[in-house]
Amino acid sequence: MITLTDKGADKVREYLTAQDLAVDSAGLRVGVKGGGCSGFQYALAFDEQRSGDNIFEDHGVKILVDGESLPYVEGSVIDFIEALTGAGFKVENPNVVAACGCGSSFKVTDEAGCGSAL
Repeated sequence: MITLTDKGADKVREYLTAQDLAVDSAGLRVGVKGGGCSGFQYALAFDEQRSGDNIFEDHGVKILVDGESLPYVEGSVIDFIEALTGAGFKVENPNVVAACGCGSSFKVTDEAGCGSAL
């Protein structure tokens, strides 16, 4: 399961509306891709449901996750943070064992090393 904070859900709804995407068939796509200094990076996007997606719903918002990414993000909580340095979605991921200093890439326990990527 993947969940959203209240603020995270509000921002997802705001962005979906701004992009003319229907909340009943679109949501926040959460995925991972290979890259960064720690091995993986999050790939977040506002998107329509696709065949094969794992679909979670929290605060009335859909969270869409492809099958390959699910083991890497299972149990995550997604928030929206506003700070002097900028604003954006932040993923609190219980699977992360190491992250780079800038916080944009991460490593998980079952990763064979930085060379293994999606």
